[in-house]
Amino acid sequence: QVQLVESGGGLVQPGGSLRLSCEASGNIFLIHAMGWYRQAPGNQRELVATIINGGPTNYGDSAKGRFTISRDNNKNTVYLQMNSLKPEDTAVYVCHALLRTPASLYFRDYWGQGTQVTVNS
Repeated sequence: QVQLVESGGGLVQPGGSLRLSCEASGNIFLIHAMGWYRQAPGNQRELVATIINGGPTNYGDSAKGRFTISRDNNKNTVYLQMNSLKPEDTAVYVCHALLRTPASLYFRDYWGQGTQVTVNS
């Protein structure tokens, strides 16, 4: 079975930095894209950043030049470097992957459990 395991969340002061990681494991044939979404209570789920297996990246407006997504395809892992964090960045950050298993006929969406990021003093 496919699992997405996130790490790196926590409590940080405004202006601080965090680095999130997400490793996809299991019987994976091909990952098309991986990325990060976030959701705060009462808010819609919001795109943070995605990276396609060929390298192109997409950032949501929330990144605002402060976040950088990167990848290690050999490890099926993506990272999200978050700098200059603000209280409004507080949310559950959820890893997403669009991938196929060997038994799959199509790409499917997989989601991690989420990791809490809290930005306050």
